[in-house]
Amino acid sequence: MIKVVLCDDHAVVRRGIRDTISEAVDIQVVGEAGSYPELREQLRKTPCDVLVLDLNMPGRGGLEVLVALREEGSPVKALVVSMYPEDQYAIRCLRAGARGYLNKAGEPAEMITAIRTVQQGRKYVTPDVAQMLVDNLSVPENEELHASLSEREMQTLQKIASGRKLSEIAEELMLSPKTVSVYRARALEKLHLANNAELTVYAIRNNLV
Repeated sequence: MIKVVLCDDHAVVRRGIRDTISEAVDIQVVGEAGSYPELREQLRKTPCDVLVLDLNMPGRGGLEVLVALREEGSPVKALVVSMYPEDQYAIRCLRAGARGYLNKAGEPAEMITAIRTVQQGRKYVTPDVAQMLVDNLSVPENEELHASLSEREMQTLQKIASGRKLSEIAEELMLSPKTVSVYRARALEKLHLANNAELTVYAIRNNLV
């Protein structure tokens, strides 16, 4: 039996995933969490084989959770299931330690196949992501500067490029304006840019917004 823990801040989404998984006789949901602290407690109490993880959560987001699990040496295999487009996040998640990436809009049967594949120690990617991985091999290093951004830095970049003010970004991400300013400064430094205008142009040219 494949033991699965669900981590998504929306109970309705968790219920939908649970219902989908219930169709498989070899997969059992053994726990749920709505945030990173809840997930840590859940994994401490209930060991599992596969973690079905959302990216957009309050506090520590999915990418940061992946990095934390990797640094802790956790044996849990993470499958990211997100509403974010594959072309923006799939490769970043795989690099951060995820074993697979699925869009929430995908077919229910695909979720079950992905969980089984990941549990076997293999990576699960859709044909589109597989093609991106192949294409990525031939992309010059200087065209991938944004790959070095943390999840919060990327979110800050995308929101600035979408016209949000720092105060609005802080409210949406549940952070202080000072913290958002730090993420903005780090993003500018990593991308070798000088201001918000250049940040916006970079985001548009690289299809980040």
